[in-house]
Amino acid sequence: MQSPAPLPDPTPQSPAAATPGGWWAVCLCAAWCGTCGVYRPLFDELARAHPDVRFEWVDIEDDAEIAGDLDVETFPTLLIADGERALFLGPLLPQAPVLGRLLASLQASSPQAGGAGSTGGTGGEAQEVFERVRAARSR
Repeated sequence: MQSPAPLPDPTPQSPAAATPGGWWAVCLCAAWCGTCGVYRPLFDELARAHPDVRFEWVDIEDDAEIAGDLDVETFPTLLIADGERALFLGPLLPQAPVLGRLLASLQASSPQAGGAGSTGGTGGEAQEVFERVRAARSR
């Protein structure tokens, strides 16, 4: 499956990438999933185009402790967080531009970016998964 639109030009390194509170894009997939295998190179390419966002690939079977009780039924499932709050958790079309637009939209509406933002995030389960990802993958 090919991405139907070109990826955005890479952005310069942002201070958010170096701080623990920076943006995260987490793909929850499984090694056996053919769609995930096709999506992985696009996800990696998008990571290079957005150095201000931390991209993590989590295999829900190999990293079952991270996924916890989350029941992932559709692949890929994405978790987007602003570094403190999970803002999105759900299936997403396996196309890089779709994730790029979602990231841009969430970043633009974030209180950190001066937008209106939301105060509640996506809910308890998404927040718990994000906290486990952050704890397991923080360097």
